[in-house]
Amino acid sequence: MTKYKFLPVLLLAGLTACSTSTVYIVRHGEKVSEADTTSLSAVGFERAQALADRLEDERISRILTTPTRRTQQTAGPLSQHLNLPIESYPPKPVDAVVELVQQTKGKNILVVGHSNTILEIAQGLGAKPSKANIESEDFDNLLIVTLKKGLFGKSVRLQEETYGKPTPP
Repeated sequence: MTKYKFLPVLLLAGLTACSTSTVYIVRHGEKVSEADTTSLSAVGFERAQALADRLEDERISRILTTPTRRTQQTAGPLSQHLNLPIESYPPKPVDAVVELVQQTKGKNILVVGHSNTILEIAQGLGAKPSKANIESEDFDNLLIVTLKKGLFGKSVRLQEETYGKPTPP
């Protein structure tokens, strides 16, 4: 009997090491124009609301955006709905946000970035997006990265969706 004395302790330690996090990665919504890239357009604000509607039941517990106004405006409706603060991360290098996400074990996170960073963030988490780049007029990508850590290692799963209405031409 004494050889099994530590089995419950080992099982408990193993179970506490297990976690699943889901990371929702998006680009900010549509900008006013190329001349005014600081704020979202009316269509961008509609997309931000569509994002909040899509994620309201996903148990998001952390919202991360770059310090730019348009990323914060994109996360704003969900932040208000869930009464969660928006935390800033530096846009480059993406290793900074990847590290923040990896430190948040067992939680669901929204990350709002830019066309030149969202694929890189997903890759930094171990996912392999199907797109090579995000075009300047492409605002509707939703990358869902599920990170599972368990007794026998870790796994990464990527689901690629779109959300909101297509951007008008």
